[in-house]
Amino acid sequence: MTLRGNHIAPVIFHLPQGDVTPYSLAPWTPTDHLGIDPLLEMLRGDFWCMPFGAQPDGPAHGEAANAQWNCVELTESTAHLRIHAQDLGAQIDKFVSVREGQTALFQEFRISGLQGSFSYGTHPILDLSQFPFEAARISTGATRWASVFPDLFSRAELGENQVLEPGAVFDNLSEIPAIGGEAFDLSRYPTTTPHEDLVMLTQRGDERGLGWTAVSVPGYVWFALKNVKDFPSTLLWVSNGGRTQNPWNGRHLGRLGVEDVCSFFHEGLEASRQDRLAHLGIATAREFNAQTDISLRVLQSVVPSPTGFGRVATIEMPLPNIVRITDEFGTFIEQPLDWEYVI
Repeated sequence: MTLRGNHIAPVIFHLPQGDVTPYSLAPWTPTDHLGIDPLLEMLRGDFWCMPFGAQPDGPAHGEAANAQWNCVELTESTAHLRIHAQDLGAQIDKFVSVREGQTALFQEFRISGLQGSFSYGTHPILDLSQFPFEAARISTGATRWASVFPDLFSRAELGENQVLEPGAVFDNLSEIPAIGGEAFDLSRYPTTTPHEDLVMLTQRGDERGLGWTAVSVPGYVWFALKNVKDFPSTLLWVSNGGRTQNPWNGRHLGRLGVEDVCSFFHEGLEASRQDRLAHLGIATAREFNAQTDISLRVLQSVVPSPTGFGRVATIEMPLPNIVRITDEFGTFIEQPLDWEYVI
């Protein structure tokens, strides 16, 4: 974990068949490109963003993702970090913990003294460049709305390339309208096309209000669990060599952001406060009261999978502390996991 920007990576998960490290490290170090945003200098793994995206009087994704945190307490199983964010006028306490026998990261973000309406979200980035083209399969819980970013996400004049049709609403990750009229399959990754794209999906959640996003790769499944009331939407940031400017230089390949948010895409604080999806009943910002602390929790886990395990079809919780992951062929995995942490 970095104290600057609260970025987490590498993370090593110890599975029966060997160690795996799913989170991304940028293909540059913090000293390679001095003068760029602190967030980009540190870019790796997962980090907390508040507000999510741009803001009028502070760095993109907030001081939380850019400035220095303090370590309050560190034990073998828990790290407690804290920042007094001047752009928010509030304190954020971040708790990252692990538990015996569970291959998972438990993260809690406790917000104190914050007044007003704000966007926020996680920002895990997976490195899938180590796998063959289309070997990773992406899926989510049942969605009630999904769309490509409404404006151009990538601009040719900056040396960027985009393939998805801006503003296209879709029902299936495997059939997203692309620029030029063809359908694009984003359920399989990495793609063979260099591109930089962004989509947002809002889930229904199960009877407990749990939502999930999963990435199945040969040997294991990475997945995230959330409460859809706290994190209504998920952004999928596809970063596959589609940015050629500094510091990207076309080398940020096979990366996938799986970002659980309360935000309007990455458009930032002002756009999120405009409540642009109110007609769909989708929150893009949350009201905070300085007198009331708010705790937001997410869970990210890796579980081993058998040979031939496909795209995740369902993630269910048949018992306390047990999660069942079933693929498109009906094969299922059961693993110990305290999923009630996010309820």
